[in-house]
Amino acid sequence: MTSQCDGWIRNYVDGSYVEPDESSSFDQVDPATGRVLARVHEADKALVDRAVTSARRALGNGWADTPVRERTALLRRAADRIEERFEEFVAAEMADTGKPITQARELDVARALTNFRTFADIVAAAGQESFVTDLAGGKQALNYAIRKPLGVVAVIVPWNLPLLLLTWKVAPALACGNSVVVKPSEETPATASLLAEVLEEVGLPAGVYNVVHGFGANSAGEFLTTHPGIDGVTFTGSSATGSHVMKTVAPRVRPVSFELGGKNAAIVFDDVDIDEALTGLTKSVFTNTGQVCLCTERVYVHRSIFDDIAGGLVERAAGLRLGDPTLDATTTGPLISQAHRKKVLDYFEIAEQEGAKVLTGGGIPDLGQELSGGSWIEPTLWTGLTNKDRVVREEIFGPVAALIPFETEAEAIALANDTEYGLAASVWTNDLRRGHRVAQKMNVGISWVNTWFTRELRSPFGGMGLSGIGREGGESSLHFYTEPTNVCVQL
Repeated sequence: MTSQCDGWIRNYVDGSYVEPDESSSFDQVDPATGRVLARVHEADKALVDRAVTSARRALGNGWADTPVRERTALLRRAADRIEERFEEFVAAEMADTGKPITQARELDVARALTNFRTFADIVAAAGQESFVTDLAGGKQALNYAIRKPLGVVAVIVPWNLPLLLLTWKVAPALACGNSVVVKPSEETPATASLLAEVLEEVGLPAGVYNVVHGFGANSAGEFLTTHPGIDGVTFTGSSATGSHVMKTVAPRVRPVSFELGGKNAAIVFDDVDIDEALTGLTKSVFTNTGQVCLCTERVYVHRSIFDDIAGGLVERAAGLRLGDPTLDATTTGPLISQAHRKKVLDYFEIAEQEGAKVLTGGGIPDLGQELSGGSWIEPTLWTGLTNKDRVVREEIFGPVAALIPFETEAEAIALANDTEYGLAASVWTNDLRRGHRVAQKMNVGISWVNTWFTRELRSPFGGMGLSGIGREGGESSLHFYTEPTNVCVQL
């Protein structure tokens, strides 16, 4: 049986796809057209319990003790197999998200391969601390650390980059010897189930990787995070949901790793290369229709070049191509759903009430009958707003940005840091010293200079404040997915 057949997307538990239940299901909807593509089997509490139980059993049956070289070899085989089935994953990612085919190929599926290979390399090369301690009487003690798997990990994945973020979490979890129960977003169920086929093909033992579909409250998400058999939760999504998950796991004192929302700033200084800055800002504001936690929604521009940057961004926005996601020329897809589009449109109204001037966009594009049922929205830029306005303070998660002028470096830093979020920032300047100086003063987890979305997967990644707890990437992932034990031997 495959992940999707007979019009169904299935749960995957203990090495097998589960036969769907007609009475417990929901639609997979194409965001580009609004058409129903498949039915998704919603996991009930009993099925989630089966998944957690199978994950616990897999640990006891030897997965946790599998040598690192075998686990990392399996990850590399998984990457190879995804590469062999590349276009299947591209199709599944497009069906889930409606994003353009070029992005699905060049970012989402390509990064999935890289995630598996990178964490295989990281875990294979990871060392362990050791210390020799001097004791009284001339004796010594040897202290060394060993790392054990955390256990059964709940992996809760968002809808904006579903395959990329799924593999970003699953790859290190499996490499460290954990078993996982994955709960993809109800909006994007396909790639998590398709990945189960690949992992089964490359020989992952039954129960190590499980997928349960559903929603949050009173559904698979709640059943999973409240299950006493879960040893930790990794979650990427909204700050509000992260806060709720924290409350859920607090009575059992389970570790969490959260990468949450962002209201990210860009600072553009007057010495910048205008064309280079416009290229970078166009990416940082509009990539994935603004549905990336790292996207820029606040652009602070030195007053002397404000009109140049504003006019240039309007021209770049006009050059974006919204339309059929299967065409290579398409640059920009729809929002994920009608509900999310309504949220973004509500912010358009709030911006108008707050006195914003719309430089471009502000509505729904007319893309013809074929795409009229999709969740399309116009890329939008505003001026005339301040840090006091809601649309500058609250995460919108769409292809939008407010452009705000500044006079001095100190003012720009203060404006950028005036937020409850702390995920990412970008600084645009040709002054090397200024770039380092300002980037280091940003209260964020990642601070770019003259670039955006450039990632080194061995470096720590995460946010401050409402943007999250903990770090992922490199050894930071190993710290979350393992429990250290210090062994002390008197010599």
